[in-house]
Amino acid sequence: MAKRTKIKPNFETIAWRWMRYSGILLIPLAWFHLYLQDVIVGVHAIDIDYVALRWADLGWQTYDILLLAFAFAHGMYGLRQVSLDFFHTEKARSRLSLLLFIVWILVSIIGAVAIIAGARPDLV
Repeated sequence: MAKRTKIKPNFETIAWRWMRYSGILLIPLAWFHLYLQDVIVGVHAIDIDYVALRWADLGWQTYDILLLAFAFAHGMYGLRQVSLDFFHTEKARSRLSLLLFIVWILVSIIGAVAIIAGARPDLV
């Protein structure tokens, strides 16, 4: 039996794992979201009042923030992998990775703030 070597975690291995974890978590989150919105509620019934009422609940806020963060992280990692084909130096690749990570953090924070602030108490 071959001896397993332990790989020291670095940005690449962490990003690779995060891509897999976000993909696995994204499947039930996205499917339940689609089932709830399209089948149970129906797109005809979704309006600003429905969204405000839903986001007034901490559980739905958490769910939607996780869905946003996982979906966006998954997409940003895919964009990073495709973009790495166009950057040939290690310094350029590191800068690209850092830039995409910062964009992911910023957009996730902006989205989370929008979800939390979107729960308008005057409509609940």
